[in-house]
Amino acid sequence: MKRDEVETPGIPELCARIRPQRHVTGMSALLLPFDPSGEIDWRALEAHVERTASAGLTPAVNMDTGYVQLLDDTTRLRVLDVAREHGAGNFVAGAQVPDQPRDPWRADPYLREIQRIQEHGGTPIVFPSHGLSELAEPQWVSAHAELARHCDRFLAFELGPMFVPYGRIYSLDAYAGLMEIPSCIGAKHSSLDRRPEWERLALRDRLRPDFLVLTGNDLGIDMVMYGSDYLLGLSTFAPDLFARRDAWWEAGDPRFYPLNDALQYLGCFAFREPVPAYRHSAAQFLRLRGWIGSDATHPHSPRRPESDREVLREIARSLGVLAA
Repeated sequence: MKRDEVETPGIPELCARIRPQRHVTGMSALLLPFDPSGEIDWRALEAHVERTASAGLTPAVNMDTGYVQLLDDTTRLRVLDVAREHGAGNFVAGAQVPDQPRDPWRADPYLREIQRIQEHGGTPIVFPSHGLSELAEPQWVSAHAELARHCDRFLAFELGPMFVPYGRIYSLDAYAGLMEIPSCIGAKHSSLDRRPEWERLALRDRLRPDFLVLTGNDLGIDMVMYGSDYLLGLSTFAPDLFARRDAWWEAGDPRFYPLNDALQYLGCFAFREPVPAYRHSAAQFLRLRGWIGSDATHPHSPRRPESDREVLREIARSLGVLAA
């Protein structure tokens, strides 16, 4: 059942789609912390991997939140080492292949990344690249099917161009093609738009109910109410609070709503334009919480104004994670 068989639901249909008291699978794309000298703060990363896993969320490393497209091969490998040693035996990692516009799609570099993620005990998520994103949709699906022949389980990834210049959101026909690949257990959808995600949920429910629709919508984190699970950058700000929110949803506890609203306010502030600067917002927030020692970021990543710090301080106080 493809795109022409799925209608965007109206308000009554959306209300009927709400899934109360469902268990939410939460994955958190971890910020890669830096120290004031511009070096990676490996101890802070280790602590944040442990903190995320202890909260009950699956750490996701070498993602956009972790600057994966800006890291060299040696650094990406060391991040995998940290995830293996501190992630409680369960983590997701981006299989990212650096390339240039108009470079052809090549399976071998992706397979090498997938293999070493699996060797570290992680679940690979196929990170976009120029070569992969420039494929026509049938070939994009075929590329994932080719990778699947060498991989027991993996996640796919739709990443909008507001995050990276080679980002792309695909049609429902292509999404249906992904669901026909047995070892593709789910896909992260980062369009920052609820409508295509609602359509994907409807398609998932019809075609493959076990398929994980992982919302990456940091501007619409209530998508968990409609059946999405998540792999969010926003949750790296507060994995403890996201875990609490998820538990309250599963328990049918109405405290879910004000906590979700407060976290959404944080998301709307942090993920405003330019969207990639959310990583500096995360560093500022984590520093306010005392979880990292500096709000330094990768030198090639955009930064927020220093005035953001006071807004984030007020948000942290409203969330109860910073004393008044």
